[in-house]
Amino acid sequence: MAVDEGRRKFLRMLTGVPIAGGLAVLSGRPAIPGPPPSRQSAPSRPVVASCRRDGLRDGKGDLDPGKLDEVLTAALTRAVGEGTPVGAMRHLFRPSDVVGIKLNCIAGRGLSPSPALVRRLCDHLREAGVPARNIVIWDRTDRELSAAGYEIVRSGSGVRCMGTEDDYERTPREWGAGGSCFAGILVNDLTALINVGVLKDHDLAGVSVGLKNWYGTIHNPNKHHAEGCAPYIPHLAACPLIREKLRLTVIDASTVQYQGGPARNPRWSKPWNGVLASTDPVAVDAVGWRIIETHRKEAGLPLLAEEKREPVWIAAAGRLGLGQAEMGKIDLAQS
Repeated sequence: MAVDEGRRKFLRMLTGVPIAGGLAVLSGRPAIPGPPPSRQSAPSRPVVASCRRDGLRDGKGDLDPGKLDEVLTAALTRAVGEGTPVGAMRHLFRPSDVVGIKLNCIAGRGLSPSPALVRRLCDHLREAGVPARNIVIWDRTDRELSAAGYEIVRSGSGVRCMGTEDDYERTPREWGAGGSCFAGILVNDLTALINVGVLKDHDLAGVSVGLKNWYGTIHNPNKHHAEGCAPYIPHLAACPLIREKLRLTVIDASTVQYQGGPARNPRWSKPWNGVLASTDPVAVDAVGWRIIETHRKEAGLPLLAEEKREPVWIAAAGRLGLGQAEMGKIDLAQS
């Protein structure tokens, strides 16, 4: 399917959700305070790959290995513009990189990135020349990782998997709208990042797809939820520790939870059977937001704006030059 045709089909699917002019629904709101927009910006037409297969997640919550390979291969190759997943990883990462795969496991098993998906990402990285010892699966705590199905491995020659625990900087640093101590592994060890999130509603931020995941890198995320997390989410993502290392965002979209987040709430969850991927972190969140809004509409729920939970920080991230926030300027590659 041609990219333009795919985008039109996707936008038609979202009929009834305010999308005219990208984020025109934000018009009339006061400007979000913070630093002026950056002159550096992502490509004007980034690609978000949206790849789905019926039955990707079975009734027990497990991912079908063959279908997972299909959707992940399609997502990575389309998002990066390479012929194979290994080629995509080789395009983004060097063998000398220490790659942190940042997860979002706060909701536990069933609404956290699947270990099977993350293992395949690690496989592709290794095949692209990144040594296993240079790959770190990482989140806030060992407890949250374990609850989501991950085995904690802090040493050895293989892929490591660990929580930050108490390993934060001792002195806070400013990052625009806030100030925090960052995870020591991010500051001292990692040279490149893959952000792996999920498709879920968030009671304060509106949605938690990719960018919200960076709250798991600081010691005081509880201090940065006022005003719907704006301007905190975009300013945190703009911090050089994150912005200069982030190469790829992958969303485990096997399930979408469109209400009741950020904790897992099966009542408001349903299979979506897909993976989203992009090198543009803002575009991924813009697409994920629309998917969540679509399911809210189908369930008879009000728009997030009507609940005063509209994720205005997505537009703010676009204004900061972190990526493309306008749906009309995003190429959706669907399969």
